[in-house]
Amino acid sequence: MNNPIKDKWEKHYNSCTNDLPLPAAVLLHKQHLLPAHGTALDLACGHGANALCLAAHGLTVFAWDIAAAALTRLAQTAKERAISIKTEARDVTQYPPAPDTFDVIVVSRFLERDLIESIRHAIKSNGLIFYQTFIKDKVADTGPRNPNYLLGKNELLQFFSDWNIIYYCEEGTTGNLEQGFRNQAMIIAQKP
Repeated sequence: MNNPIKDKWEKHYNSCTNDLPLPAAVLLHKQHLLPAHGTALDLACGHGANALCLAAHGLTVFAWDIAAAALTRLAQTAKERAISIKTEARDVTQYPPAPDTFDVIVVSRFLERDLIESIRHAIKSNGLIFYQTFIKDKVADTGPRNPNYLLGKNELLQFFSDWNIIYYCEEGTTGNLEQGFRNQAMIIAQKP
């Protein structure tokens, strides 16, 4: 069966020749908050920079993406670095993670509101979410143009408002637009 979303991302990742991106800022700058051991999921992982970071930290890492092309590159990079990552081509909108499965879930530059409850349930008690994605209140033309894939003001914070909020940042268009963290929101929260 034809899946236009899968086809779009397969085409995108098959055409990528650039270097591996850095992990999402929410993970890159806050790695010290990760547990010393446990299971982690890089959901909608793309080329898997977050997965590589999590694995280098010593976690058992799963990386899921709809595009097999992205996972092929991730598997090759992991092999070159002698890092173990369990990759799976998976449409997470159809097959979300099971409840109480992961100690850490990282989501970056991906928003599917219908999946939020599944993500919340998939994280074990005391587990962490590291989430970063695009907002409507952007200062640059980056990320999706479709407003369905852009967060409203404090929307990411609201998704996890009943959890222990460890870190939250959403600067939007406030203040000096030449400085700071713009165009995206990020959160780290711990499940009670």
